[in-house]
Amino acid sequence: MKVLFLTNEYPPHIYGGAGVHVGYLSRELAKMMPVEVRCFGDQRVEEGNLKVIGFELDTSSFTCPKPLRSAFGAVRRCVDFNTTNIDASLVHCHTWYTHFGGILAKKNYGIPLVITVHSLEPLRPWKREQLAGGYDFSLWVEKTALEMADVIIAVSNETKRDIERLFDVDSSRVHVIHNGIDLDQYRKLDSTAALKHYGINPSEPYVLFVGRITRQKGFQHLIRAIQFMDRDFQIVLCAAAPDTQGMAEEMKTAVEQAKAQRRGIIWINEMVNQRTACELYSHAAVFVCPSIYEPFGIINLEAMACETPVVASAVGGIKEVVLDGETGFLVPLEQMKESPFEATNREKFARDLATRINELMKDRQLRERFGKAGRKRAEEKFSWAAIAAKTKKLYETLKA
Repeated sequence: MKVLFLTNEYPPHIYGGAGVHVGYLSRELAKMMPVEVRCFGDQRVEEGNLKVIGFELDTSSFTCPKPLRSAFGAVRRCVDFNTTNIDASLVHCHTWYTHFGGILAKKNYGIPLVITVHSLEPLRPWKREQLAGGYDFSLWVEKTALEMADVIIAVSNETKRDIERLFDVDSSRVHVIHNGIDLDQYRKLDSTAALKHYGINPSEPYVLFVGRITRQKGFQHLIRAIQFMDRDFQIVLCAAAPDTQGMAEEMKTAVEQAKAQRRGIIWINEMVNQRTACELYSHAAVFVCPSIYEPFGIINLEAMACETPVVASAVGGIKEVVLDGETGFLVPLEQMKESPFEATNREKFARDLATRINELMKDRQLRERFGKAGRKRAEEKFSWAAIAAKTKKLYETLKA
């Protein structure tokens, strides 16, 4: 049995949790079976059972509005994925960008379609700011692909419930397999080179945020919470890859205003590599994740693997990763039931985030206890080897 992965992101060109997932899962599966990955980019890899082919895109002839280039570019590459012969036993798609490719492969090559749901477009209405009408296309292609898929993998139980609520799918086709973590790569490090490089004082504690500048990640709530945080620690915002230029400007203005109110705010306006991220996690006193939508939240697992306690919003799959009062604190979020799913009381959420952060920052022993428990939970529940074995077992049910 050979599997074909279709994905937008693949290392080294990744910007979110889906890219991390596909990179690790493909390599782990390749220890047991042939895996071919077709992705957006210029990647070329052939290592044992693993073959990776990047498909580049020339948009110089595109005259459509800029926000639509993402959707049309995805369609063009999905066609290219299929005009290159497919000899796999099944196709496994990751994110809506590749769903059209999965549909074409299922219909034209007659192979089963597997989809891992990393997020759901109906629950990300803010993406319209980035995609314009392309957001309506993403809604349509996701719905079409999920409702014809042979198997759907949800990254959390909460995501499974969302799929069954939003789409016409038989629940027997929806399976939960959590994301994982490479415990050798994500571990506590002693090196402080990254801290010195970015101007972080290693002798002074800091709160850390790592994430894209998007409504989903809740950066706007974290910035609002800063005014309620104690003044005796640093705040490190490792935030980049804005969905839109408008969002980039919003972040810049918010950070400048926060800096005018207090010292010790460091903004790392770039996507950092894995080694740098590990150093930042390892020396952070607290990691904060204020997301308003998070199907799984692999970023919290990375922090936990580096023995850093987490303060996170109690939404989505985060509740299946972070144990409240054991590996960190979960902060309740009262939010709208319909688009745009924002906090109904933004100041309360900001104050609640700050309260939990302040509580942990004052108690080193509690931080250490949570950190050790977080690492233990990552080791016991989220290894990629176990996740790959579950995925392969699911593939094998499609042979019958």
